[in-house]
Amino acid sequence: MALKITEDCINCSVCEPECPNNAITQGDEIYEIDPDKCTECVGHYDEPQCVAVCPVDCIPKDENHVEGKEDLLRKFQRLSGK
Repeated sequence: MALKITEDCINCSVCEPECPNNAITQGDEIYEIDPDKCTECVGHYDEPQCVAVCPVDCIPKDENHVEGKEDLLRKFQRLSGK
């Protein structure tokens, strides 16, 4: 399952550089996560790095983009070429 950033985001900018897939970008009002690039850091880390550094806990799983660990691993392989 991809992650999403809720409107509780305070635009602190700590999540964007932590994303190994460059899935996080500044939106019109808050940061956004591209579900086509988000692997929840599967293939890179044991836990999503954006969630680990977020000071306001505003990055839950995106119920509109349900994916299992195997799906996320395939996405990682496609994105990274590994």
